[in-house]
Amino acid sequence: MATAVEGALGAADGGGSSSSVSSSVSSAPPVAVEAMAAEWMLEFACSCLCWHFAEQSGEEFRRWRDVAQALINGLSQIPPHQKKTVYLCQLLIRIAQGKSLGLQFEDDQRISPLESALSFWTLLEREEIKLAKLHEDIRRLIQIQIVAVHMENGYFKEAAEVLERLFTDSESDKPLRMKLATIIKTKDPYVPLLQSFSYSRLISKVKSYIKLFMKENETNFLIQEATKHVASKGLGTKTLQDRPVEDNENDKSDLKTRKRLLKEEQYVTSQSSGDINPTVRRCSGQKPEKKRVLQSLGNMDNVGKHEVSLGCSRRRQRWTHEEDLELKLGIKEFGVGNWAKILVHGNFNNRTSVMLKDRWRTLSKIKQN
Repeated sequence: MATAVEGALGAADGGGSSSSVSSSVSSAPPVAVEAMAAEWMLEFACSCLCWHFAEQSGEEFRRWRDVAQALINGLSQIPPHQKKTVYLCQLLIRIAQGKSLGLQFEDDQRISPLESALSFWTLLEREEIKLAKLHEDIRRLIQIQIVAVHMENGYFKEAAEVLERLFTDSESDKPLRMKLATIIKTKDPYVPLLQSFSYSRLISKVKSYIKLFMKENETNFLIQEATKHVASKGLGTKTLQDRPVEDNENDKSDLKTRKRLLKEEQYVTSQSSGDINPTVRRCSGQKPEKKRVLQSLGNMDNVGKHEVSLGCSRRRQRWTHEEDLELKLGIKEFGVGNWAKILVHGNFNNRTSVMLKDRWRTLSKIKQN
């Protein structure tokens, strides 16, 4: 009966176009069709992850995280042309949970979410060579924040141990390694260096990378087809690539207010009776219970908000002749504007990148006069 109907439809079409389409579909290997569809879906899921990470849309990020992870788990091996997509998904999921030391992505319980993220960032770096400066900036920020997050939670011994894992004995790593080792000994997580290389700055740099990635993937098949369909229905034509990715390098927080609020919160918690608040338990140096996760994401609406970057009240320090020389040498090596890099590689006394910028402006005016 079905054959008769198909024959009649073919005759009505005037040449059997329906049967030709049917035969072409049936001739395609099901496995190949499934693999192609999965590839399109993974690319689309990654684009959605990028967008919602930049937007800090927690609920939507979690939804697409689960979709992306299911698709990645279905891969028997990662095709070479999809390595960047897979690595970026894993990176974003881990960075989003960078402050959550109680979550575990690796079998080794010592590895924090950010340290796990660093391994995927290393893999991403191998896939491209044209973004050397951005690669180095993000690598340094992840490394510093791995140490900073441990210190913020009172795990100074673990911070020292992770420092040994993160850095090699190479000369290029030596200045930063020594600075961080000194900071760990002071047990002060709010020194200028850690403020300059803050968690919110890491998020901002990752957003910059996302923007470039999205631009490279404008030809995503599902996005293009969905855009055409939406346009045909008159629902609007704004694609994921058309949406602005917020990237604010000059995000300035009121450090004094945040310090006061933190003290008030700790005081109220310490005065309350009953069970000890988990936050107080972490600050006392007791590790939270590890939670094994395939892919975890906290509330992305709070990404960056729980970063406690407190300003320590300090008297205005006069610049020494040695510091001026360090600044000039740094500018000669890295160029004007690369204040964060100059700060890391130079020998300065409790300075921030903003201080370096202001000092160079002062020196330039003196030279002109």
